[in-house]
Amino acid sequence: MAARWELVVAELVAQRGEALVRYAMLLTGDEEEARDMVQDALTATFGRLRNGFEVEQAEAYVRKAIANRFLDRARRGQRWRRIVPLVVERQLVDSGSTLTGERLDMAHRLQRLAPRERACIVLRYDEDRTVEQIAAELGISAGAVKRYLSDALGKLRGMLEREQERAAREAERAADPTQPDRSTGGRA
Repeated sequence: MAARWELVVAELVAQRGEALVRYAMLLTGDEEEARDMVQDALTATFGRLRNGFEVEQAEAYVRKAIANRFLDRARRGQRWRRIVPLVVERQLVDSGSTLTGERLDMAHRLQRLAPRERACIVLRYDEDRTVEQIAAELGISAGAVKRYLSDALGKLRGMLEREQERAAREAERAADPTQPDRSTGGRA
């Protein structure tokens, strides 16, 4: 007979597994890495015998483990970027993601945010958490969460404005091909 915690894990994965992967994917930007992160978080949460959990409690622990692993990986990556000079820009490879259109654009924009900003945005707007819940989950103050949210929203707003301006310029050029290309300083 399976232990109680094994039944909780099985039920959690069956009921909320895909939601956990979506959450991790918004943080990482890569579906395969997100699935690995969820697996790591499940292992960390249930690696030691855990009895007495209900599915909701277990999900909260796993989500916190996902956020912590994401932030740890981001910190580690920042350290390496400071140490190792990057000569070549990272090559993007199609992950086979199921995201399309505007969701893919937003996922790309999220990747350009700092890790804590991204975590706060995902928790607030995708997971519909309150500022206090985010603060508790990330182990930071409510004021820090508000600051990260404000900074991230400002950055996202700026990205959208630049994209709209670029699209407007391209539409103008398409409508009137005799206009000079402003992005190259007037040179064709």
